[in-house]
Amino acid sequence: MTLSVSGAPAPARLSVIIAVRDEVDNILPLVSELDAALLPLGYELIFVDDGSTDGTGARLVEAAQGRPHMRVLTHERSCGKSAGVASGAWFAQGDMLLLLDGDGQNNPAYLPEMVRLLDKAGPGAGMVQGERQGRQDTLFKKVQSRSANYVRRALLRDGTKDTGCGLKVVRRDIYLRLPHFEALHRFTPALVAREGYEVLTYPVVDRARWHGVSKYGFWNRLWVGIGDMLGVWWLLRRRNVQKVVKVYPDAH
Repeated sequence: MTLSVSGAPAPARLSVIIAVRDEVDNILPLVSELDAALLPLGYELIFVDDGSTDGTGARLVEAAQGRPHMRVLTHERSCGKSAGVASGAWFAQGDMLLLLDGDGQNNPAYLPEMVRLLDKAGPGAGMVQGERQGRQDTLFKKVQSRSANYVRRALLRDGTKDTGCGLKVVRRDIYLRLPHFEALHRFTPALVAREGYEVLTYPVVDRARWHGVSKYGFWNRLWVGIGDMLGVWWLLRRRNVQKVVKVYPDAH
């Protein structure tokens, strides 16, 4: 995998990271929504073009013109959503990573409140996970998602109802400590809790996809998802979080 970078970095506390593949018609309206929600707070915007072939890359470069807070990373080939987010996380400068999908289903207007919730909770909290209300999906997909969430909660005991929601706010230093694998985005709350941090949730209203089609289906991720879940279950059982209670000599 190689990366090419366009756009100038801008120091900011908040770093929005969005991995996209073939979302050419969704880029400009999403960037406009992000600016409306987050420019008053100050933020950097990192898009990762994960091997698009529909002109998404050119549209991202177009959007970056006149936006010094926006950068575009390009994967040479498609590596998957979690790999895209990881690329963005390593390039990010902010202390907090604000994650969402690039299809228009996640409304950025919720992000400022999610940031405030994490700030209020203090350093003992590691992330805020969005929980979708009024899902805009087919009946089959809703049943599929509810079944998967039920099994995940029973096995991983991560305390969240909807890890599939793309809206997440997570501390960057914690995120970079997590074991990275494709589908990490579905298990981030469990792995943040594994590190000894509280995971908060925030209700968000789901929207329908703006343009294009989903890149992920039921059958092409069912068995892989089961294997990933068992792998995360093993990781949770093997982790023993150590708390440093005394330092000698104390430099403070």
